[in-house]
Amino acid sequence: MNIEVELISNETIKPSSPTPDHLRHYPLSFLDQLCTKHYNPLIFFYELNGDHNIAEISNKIKKSLSEVLTLYYPLAGRVKNDRFVDCNDEGVYYSVARVISTYHLSDAIKNPLPSELCKFLPFELHPLTEFALGVQLNVFEHGGIAVGLCISHQLADALSCVIFARTWVAVARGEVDSLPRPEFVSARLFPFMDDPGFKPSANMSKTTLTKRFVFKASALETIRQKYDKERTECQKRRTSRYEALSAFLSSRFAAAMRDEHSAESKTLYAAILPVNLRPRLDPPLPEYSFGNLSRCGLTTLRFTPGPEEYSYETVRQIREGIRQVDKGYLEKVQQGEDSHMKFLREYARKLTSEGGQLISFCFSSLCRFPLYEADFGWGEPVWVSSATLCFNNLVAFMDTKTGNGIEAYIALKDEHMAKLEADQDFLKAVNSPVGC
Repeated sequence: MNIEVELISNETIKPSSPTPDHLRHYPLSFLDQLCTKHYNPLIFFYELNGDHNIAEISNKIKKSLSEVLTLYYPLAGRVKNDRFVDCNDEGVYYSVARVISTYHLSDAIKNPLPSELCKFLPFELHPLTEFALGVQLNVFEHGGIAVGLCISHQLADALSCVIFARTWVAVARGEVDSLPRPEFVSARLFPFMDDPGFKPSANMSKTTLTKRFVFKASALETIRQKYDKERTECQKRRTSRYEALSAFLSSRFAAAMRDEHSAESKTLYAAILPVNLRPRLDPPLPEYSFGNLSRCGLTTLRFTPGPEEYSYETVRQIREGIRQVDKGYLEKVQQGEDSHMKFLREYARKLTSEGGQLISFCFSSLCRFPLYEADFGWGEPVWVSSATLCFNNLVAFMDTKTGNGIEAYIALKDEHMAKLEADQDFLKAVNSPVGC
């Protein structure tokens, strides 16, 4: 079913108190420079039990948003020359929309289409507008609301978005004093570079097809056991959900693309693995440190048809790729060098010159983040979703409502998606897929 959303109103929400003069200049960091210029989306769906006045709900959202912006003051400013934020309190975008009467909240939850979910958001995800943050309140005429949130990836990574949302709902409940204040240290740790040697939006694609697939807890356990068969006694730690699902999907993606690359060709696959830097820095940073504080581990993989596709070696390589983001790597990043991405680009050039190809897959995760704690005062969300993704060969993991399963948002080219959905091993592991 296609969603029809009618915009009712929009306005600019400014911080409830002015940003002090000494905080007006917020420099971007080297890590901010490396991030693509698109919005990170989150959509929170709420069933409203009993009588709820939408005007009061909207006012509560606006008031709490105005108050939380005094803590997250860069979001109410404007990026200048891609170098710094003028924290001028010009504000953020807020809109209210009506979902047509034939479409129910239950429809959005039971049959979620990533492309349709974008209609609950205040902006298109790419390119960025002048606003670093936007919120849209979507009202279902038969009951329920959806709060769509967009935060510029130029300023914030996924964890920053989640922590912002947690602080925002705490403000709405009058509990902000129980939470720590955000810290803004990214530019000091990772200073801005005049020439980072990287165009962050170069790999974005408008031809990407995004679909959402659900892996139940039982299916995840089966996948984990499959990879753990070869685990030795000295390898005591079990394969994690993230490691197992990343390894499994890598193998299925490779199978979907295998027909395009003959057996004689030198095709190598790379798994790109985003890592939260906060606990890895010395000293570690608290989770409420705001900004882009993540980088990517990298590992190369080879797959051959048959049972060996599910080798524990694949999991070990993914684990080692994550471990590469260590003290030595972070020191290089602080000096303005992203050695992993440099290696990826150079290796791809080398393979191409030899008649081969390097194909990369990226696996991002919001699992174990407190998304379902986002209670503004009218109850916890019944569902939290993402939307379409802006890159090919990208996967975003999110917990199911119970926290035991994983929802995977997968972005591939049309022809690769069709082959993935025909893959019998993949189909055995997922519920019936739904997508755009």
